[in-house]
Amino acid sequence: MSELTAAERDALPNSAFALPGRRYPIHDEEHARAALARVQQHGSPEERRAVETAVKRRYPHMVVIRD
Repeated sequence: MSELTAAERDALPNSAFALPGRRYPIHDEEHARAALARVQQHGSPEERRAVETAVKRRYPHMVVIRD
């Protein structure tokens, strides 16, 4: 995955993040997959659903597997 610098992250619009507070960037498919993995490890059930929904909306072809 390409590294996202602080300046690049700051330049992203709020719509490039899965959750409010600019959490879980999903501006490209690599970061969307990483967001899904991280929220499965550390997120609440509500956060998991929200990230899954945001990823499905932005990348409809991406398969989201729930545990």
